[in-house]
Amino acid sequence: MLASCTSVTRSDDTGRLRQIAGLIEEVKAFGKTLGIEPTDALRRTSQQGPTLAMLWLWMQREGTLALSAPVDIRVAIGLNVEKEAPKLEQVYRVDGYSVYYRQGNEFADPRSVATVGFAEEPIVRRVKVILHEDLHGDVNFALPWEIEEAVVTPLGSLAAIEYFRQKGDERSLANAISSVLEERTLSRELMQLVGQAEKIFADEKVPDAKRKVLALLPSFPNYQRQFERQTRNQHASTVVEAKLSHDLAYFRYFDRIAELAEKAPSLATLIEDLKKLPRDVTTVAMDKFLSELHAKYGTITN
Repeated sequence: MLASCTSVTRSDDTGRLRQIAGLIEEVKAFGKTLGIEPTDALRRTSQQGPTLAMLWLWMQREGTLALSAPVDIRVAIGLNVEKEAPKLEQVYRVDGYSVYYRQGNEFADPRSVATVGFAEEPIVRRVKVILHEDLHGDVNFALPWEIEEAVVTPLGSLAAIEYFRQKGDERSLANAISSVLEERTLSRELMQLVGQAEKIFADEKVPDAKRKVLALLPSFPNYQRQFERQTRNQHASTVVEAKLSHDLAYFRYFDRIAELAEKAPSLATLIEDLKKLPRDVTTVAMDKFLSELHAKYGTITN
């Protein structure tokens, strides 16, 4: 009986991996129509080779936020595993630093393979991840990490909407649109929270400042839900500066780029224009670039 159950499980896994492999190729081909050049990330499944799982750690000096400079320390550790990676139990203390960590199997590298776990994710997330990781390819964007993430995160979500619209999948299209609306709200809430947190950290002693910043979270319910979900089993006071700094790297420009997508002639045009960003772009230059695009697209629509 056990052998029979194992056989059925392996057969189910094989079917899931075959389906996700087909989806990946289809989404990559669609991305190319938007100007997203496909990469080798996620092209293989876990049946075609060992799974390389990643453990990422972000460390930010206590009492500071990565507003005008990169996160102080970023560490990426690869783990060769046969299936899913073991879960890290806890980071207890790094003197002088706030620490946030997460683990995953999807990243912008040919060694990233599609796992059964990824195949079981909701379809909207799968499509977003495939497009997101392709956007990270140097053939698309090769920018400083904290700016590149802030560009490819909204573009991946927006491209997913176009994928489902092209497929005529109304249910998934509605979910993808809803997801972008939530991410835009989260982006706005994050920027408001960070603005207040910066002042608190400047005026208060670190332990008191941490408590006051965490006490602000209920005022930003969308961001609070994500913060609590993604830091589950991590100490809130330990992660707060690192987590806020990490999220800035992903959502700093989300709402602004989504607004540009509404004004641009097409998403492909927006992607083409964003590819003109210089490789050494700074946050100051990025703000100026986005403002110029806003003015450009406003002229087109008028």
